Amino acid sequence: MNLYSNLTDQELIRLYISGNNPAFTTLVHRHKSRIFTTIVLLVRDRNLAEDIFQEVFIKIVNALQSGHYVDNSRFLAWAVRIAHNACISHFRKAHTWPQVVVSYNDELGDSMELSEHSQEQRMIKAEITEEINVMLDRLPDQQREALILRYYADLSYKEIAHTVGISINTALGRVRYALMNLRKQAGVESLVSA
Repeated sequence: MNLYSNLTDQELIRLYISGNNPAFTTLVHRHKSRIFTTIVLLVRDRNLAEDIFQEVFIKIVNALQSGHYVDNSRFLAWAVRIAHNACISHFRKAHTWPQVVVSYNDELGDSMELSEHSQEQRMIKAEITEEINVMLDRLPDQQREALILRYYADLSYKEIAHTVGISINTALGRVRYALMNLRKQAGVESLVSA
């Protein structure tokens, strides 16, 4: 068991700033899956997401070491905001937004794949993942982004508003309309496949 696993994010950050590198390793392991999944869902390319993920953690390290992190008990929201901004910067430089959805399995999904699932169960899981990716891809970009930040990055509406630069009501509306659009799509899909 990790010596630091029971510490809060803020305690780990204070230890890291004082020179304790294993504390930062614990912090990274605690949040890497959620941050990486958010990046993958925003950029829709696993290789690009890996590059951006590394860039994000370099920015996090630099910000922590230079004292730019404000201890507000929401390290994850702060880190996701950095990840979101890195994704936006990438697409601004490239003058394009992604068109292809690349399926992604996080650590939980990877460990499930290693367990003794039948071939049928693996095929069903792959089909569901593909259907969700297609449905997400059909959403307007702003709704898709808000939905990813809310349910994959686990940000509050206030944090979404701050990250994207919109009002809380706009963030709430985007997530609400995204969910409504997903429900409509799911209803249409079930009628088509029947």
